[in-house]
Amino acid sequence: MQRVVPRRVLQMVCSALPGRGRSRLELVTWRKSRPSSHNLSLFVRLPQVNMEQQNSYRDLLKIPGLFPLILAATLSRLAGRMFFLTLVLLVLAQFSSPVLAGWLTFAAVVPGLIVSPVAGVLLDRAGPTIAVKIDLIVSAGFVAAISFAGWEGWSSPPVLFILVMLFSLAGPLGTAGTRTLLPRLVPHDALDRANALDAAVYAIADVVGPAMAGVVVARVGSEAAMTIIAAAYTGAAICLSHVQRLPGSASTQASFLGEALEGIQIVARQPTLRGLAVSYSLYEITWGALYVAIPVFVAEHYAAAGSSSVTGLLWAAMGIAGSVGALLAGHVRTTHRERRVMASGMVVTAFAVWPVAGEFGFGGLAIGLMLAGVMSGPITVALLTLRQRRTDPQQLGRVMSISIGLNMVGFPLGSAIAGMVITESLSATFVLAGTASVVAAIATVCIPPDSVLAA
Repeated sequence: MQRVVPRRVLQMVCSALPGRGRSRLELVTWRKSRPSSHNLSLFVRLPQVNMEQQNSYRDLLKIPGLFPLILAATLSRLAGRMFFLTLVLLVLAQFSSPVLAGWLTFAAVVPGLIVSPVAGVLLDRAGPTIAVKIDLIVSAGFVAAISFAGWEGWSSPPVLFILVMLFSLAGPLGTAGTRTLLPRLVPHDALDRANALDAAVYAIADVVGPAMAGVVVARVGSEAAMTIIAAAYTGAAICLSHVQRLPGSASTQASFLGEALEGIQIVARQPTLRGLAVSYSLYEITWGALYVAIPVFVAEHYAAAGSSSVTGLLWAAMGIAGSVGALLAGHVRTTHRERRVMASGMVVTAFAVWPVAGEFGFGGLAIGLMLAGVMSGPITVALLTLRQRRTDPQQLGRVMSISIGLNMVGFPLGSAIAGMVITESLSATFVLAGTASVVAAIATVCIPPDSVLAA
């Protein structure tokens, strides 16, 4: 009789294999010379996997499908960051209306947040590869339509509102889809490093995207800049065609609305997902408040002509610090230590915001922002890893889409509160931002640890 290999043994073996290697697992039995039921040994013939994939980012990118996915994510995120600034500049050039620019920016974000539960269902049903490709193609089409309308003189507020809102609706598919693909492409032990690479790409796009938009619009105009952005989305879709198509994981028996409501219930009832939604949203209040406080702080120290440039340099340096922090976090192994990493980073962020940034002049502001930027990398990596690790893979698309939407709520809330507080006291605004990170750290500590969930 052959021995039965325990399921958990096979799962441990399979979890060590990247992507396609798992499907090529071959089990071979070998009988020794003396006939005995105890002389049957089980051998596992594994595909040749370079275990250094878990020790460097260069080897990590050798995992099949990961490099084109990261390249597609880089292009699409650069295009997204360029789009928002280009849209504002286009509206200001055509209509000279900051109010209209603000409402169009609102229309480019909020509809996507509203439909994120439905987008998560589509992501689970169609599969993450198809979902991300839909987002890229739809985004390219509507950005090209905005450019064409500008060239032909058809731009009007109603036309722009319709095109921008349609552009927004597909956004959750790309944002959540990329982070649903990662845990299905890389080994479990390399997931924190893949998340670190993903977070670094985001931080770099935050810096380079707006800068590129400003240069391109200044040289060729906003309509031509929109055409370039559409081309970037198209290039991202081409890169994604080199990523293996992963099937959907959800049942198609329930209705779209039923599965969307179920996804909301999953996030609300699962202690980890609920805790992350609360803690990271509170943490985002800090950044929303800083977006209002920093320009005001800089304006008090520099003339109007130079304050914008100084503010831009501060945000660029902070974005670079965030990408460095994310890459360093990938080497620290945050797996099973995510709560501690997040809470510690939030406490350091609170100290960096107040009193360092708020009470020690311009030098303190620069040092505090750099420190907060470095801490944002490990916090983001730990957030992604913990959420992916504690989510049922069959529900990951819906969970990602809904959770990312909830996490973004804190940013505009922080900006709105800071706008009211700052009229009374700039220092109080920094205190508010720091306090939000402290409360976020407390909420993170309250998330159940692995030992409690295992019990």
